Amino acid sequence: MTSLTTRCCIAGGGPAGMMLGLLLARAGVDVVVLEKHADFLRDFRGDTIHPSTLEVMHELGLLREFLALPHQEIRELAGMVSGERMTLADFRHLPVSCPFIALMPQWDFLDFLGRHAARHRGFALRMRTGVTDLIVDAGRVTGVRASAPEGPLEVRADLVVGADGRDSTVRAAARLRVRTLGAPMDVLWFRLPKRAVAAQTLLGRIEAGRIFVMLDRGDYWQCGFVIAKGTLEDIRARGLAAFRDDVARLVGAPLEAGVLHDWEEVKLLTVRVDRLVKWFVPGLLCIGDAAHAMSPVGGVGINLAIQDAVATANLLAAPLRDGRIAVEDLARVQRRRDWPTRVTQRAQVIVQNRIIRRVLQTHGTLRPVLAMRLLARFPVLRRLPGRLVGLGVRPEHVRT
Repeated sequence: MTSLTTRCCIAGGGPAGMMLGLLLARAGVDVVVLEKHADFLRDFRGDTIHPSTLEVMHELGLLREFLALPHQEIRELAGMVSGERMTLADFRHLPVSCPFIALMPQWDFLDFLGRHAARHRGFALRMRTGVTDLIVDAGRVTGVRASAPEGPLEVRADLVVGADGRDSTVRAAARLRVRTLGAPMDVLWFRLPKRAVAAQTLLGRIEAGRIFVMLDRGDYWQCGFVIAKGTLEDIRARGLAAFRDDVARLVGAPLEAGVLHDWEEVKLLTVRVDRLVKWFVPGLLCIGDAAHAMSPVGGVGINLAIQDAVATANLLAAPLRDGRIAVEDLARVQRRRDWPTRVTQRAQVIVQNRIIRRVLQTHGTLRPVLAMRLLARFPVLRRLPGRLVGLGVRPEHVRT
């Protein structure tokens, strides 16, 4: 058993964990981030870096270097709805340094955060190291047990932060109670080669029974085919050829013979919307997806996780640095971030139930809902969804 001690141990090297690690190390707090994978090269659910996150990069003095990485900029959110191009959100009027969404592979974003965090003496990132259990002494979490390449690892810390995603080992070990809000859809996730599809200026297409999203990842398109929850077996029963025909129609071009030739290329992403009733116990705090799994509606999950990290660093850096972290400090983080989470999830559930469910259940002609028609007709109205998606509710600012 290898043992080490630190001020803060973060489980999970995703957006919330890496950003929090950078901010705490920058504020003079010793921090260890444990990431179970060997690298960040994986198919993530979201590659959208919203204006709120870009503003955080600006406040850190890293924006110019960050935007030097390959990315695409989206200043309006548009899609094809029943064959008609509709613009639904406008980011151009936001009061920020970058009034646009940056499309960037999440692994590039995480690598960038890791490189800059490593410049601070108190930061350590341990890859291929997954948390397996919590260490609890006298009713307080005092560290974690983990599996590392060199064998079992024990990390003692004043604070453990669970940032290990919607299937969080940390929150399960702490037996934190989860409130499930539900979702009417899942997503089939797959790649299409660039040569198979012409250049796209739209993020998605909506038609009766179908919602389709395409993200530009440089060498290929990452595609999300939204389906009604529980219908995967029906889609498989229709056969791969029928599925390929549906995809070809949505992208507007026939698929080559070698594209989507096996169901193994198609992954099911289960959509969940839930949140913890209580985000903390003595010595432990959950943030990001570990505290609240978000719907893909608006693509705001990664950015809400970043906002959690910024608020956590703002509120906890000083008590961590002084070695006096208390339960009330953890409660302050939840009080700060719980309301934005509830409002965002409420908006997502409304969109899921009133728009997405209706689209997926429609057979025949799909008529856009009134809200979409108003947004299409009156451009000034697009600023409201632009603000909600781009900045969110109660955006955070770096104060460490």
